[in-house]
Amino acid sequence: MLTLPPKVTERAFARLSEIGAASQGKALRVAVEGGGCSGFQYEINLDDPKEDDLVLEGAGEKVLVDAVSLPFLSDAVIDFSDELIGARFVIENPNATSSCGCGTSFSI
Repeated sequence: MLTLPPKVTERAFARLSEIGAASQGKALRVAVEGGGCSGFQYEINLDDPKEDDLVLEGAGEKVLVDAVSLPFLSDAVIDFSDELIGARFVIENPNATSSCGCGTSFSI
């Protein structure tokens, strides 16, 4: 199975710049963990790069994906959404066969 790296939108990198992640020496980590109401869930936080991370860069900012999460996020799009119901980083994942209404839990 071919694993394609996830893509990060300009809007997501712009939000990281607003937060000042790089100036804090941090990057946005997007990981997949077991759990959630659909079997897997996204874990999104500011973190330090680790040796085996895939590092995606843009606008002076970085997004990190660990080697274990990478196959689950193959060809996914990491974006930032700012709507009336709230602002958050979102994942458009072509590998997910279903997802929970919360948007952080999915199944494959």
